[in-house]
Amino acid sequence: MTAARLLIVGPQGSGKGTQGARISDALGIPTVSTGDVFRANVKDGTELGLKVKAIIDAGDLVPDELTSAIVRDRLEQPDAAAGFLLDGYPRNLGQVGDLDAFLTGRGEALTAVIELSVPRDESISRLSLRAAEQGRADDNEESIAKRLAIYESETAPILDVYRERGVVDVIDGVGTLDEITERITAALAARGITA
Repeated sequence: MTAARLLIVGPQGSGKGTQGARISDALGIPTVSTGDVFRANVKDGTELGLKVKAIIDAGDLVPDELTSAIVRDRLEQPDAAAGFLLDGYPRNLGQVGDLDAFLTGRGEALTAVIELSVPRDESISRLSLRAAEQGRADDNEESIAKRLAIYESETAPILDVYRERGVVDVIDGVGTLDEITERITAALAARGITA
């Protein structure tokens, strides 16, 4: 069986979190979400967590170097030895370089990149619905448009790097949760990645 070292990528509202959790559960690997890892480090008061907290409290973005250090630390945990699913990292070309250096140092590489393809208007309507259901102030139309623009300018280019390596599977992210999970599972199975 091929090791499951996966990355899930897609615009906000594409269902990355939901599908990532389903795939991780099915394969028995941890989801490594930068947001979750940041929160865990802050909560545990780790040295990295204290740095992250100070940056976030100041209203700034966590720099690539610190983000990469936190992800490396998480990937070195025993539960990630047999595989992992990255969600939210790498977000830009600099972070791709950091991840490559880390994995190459371990004699590893990503085995598949799942790109959830969702039309922009679908992302916006899903995020607007989530905002209404969860009362999320950060999901207003202006902030949604801004986040989608950042995704398109910074994150989408990383897919070109992974396409050149032949590891990207484009998955239609529109349909029922089960239909989308089945599409991802089938694409991974075609690469020899199965539960």
